Amino acid sequence: MFSNPKLCANFGICQIGFYTIAVLFNLCLTIQVLTVGLAYFYNPQWWNAHVWLVRGYSGLSLVLLVWVYLVPYPRRVRSLTTSMLILLGLQFLTIHLKSPLPLGVLHPLFGFTLFSASTTLVHRVWHILFAKSDVENIAVTND
Repeated sequence: MFSNPKLCANFGICQIGFYTIAVLFNLCLTIQVLTVGLAYFYNPQWWNAHVWLVRGYSGLSLVLLVWVYLVPYPRRVRSLTTSMLILLGLQFLTIHLKSPLPLGVLHPLFGFTLFSASTTLVHRVWHILFAKSDVENIAVTND
């Protein structure tokens, strides 16, 4: 749709770069889940790290969104990347928006969905980049 082959001369390197950022985003999410657990179960001071992390890595979702349209990727990868930015927005809304409805209770649900989308994105891009063809898989399993 938006991808322009001239914007990235070497698709493989551009795809590996995208994959690297997707993995970094996923690792940041993992660390953020750990910090919220530490804040709740160990020491409330960890909450500052939880907040600092999301402010630090949330920009990666914008980088991924632009990048996914510069390099040819399947529609599913583009959808996952777009959903991550939307889910991050919902995360910010549910924690900062003051309303008569307790929207904050949706914050962990959106966080889990964000982590799931991020992990799925990492796995899908991994398979695009590094998965062996069916012929190679058959040859390896029959040896």
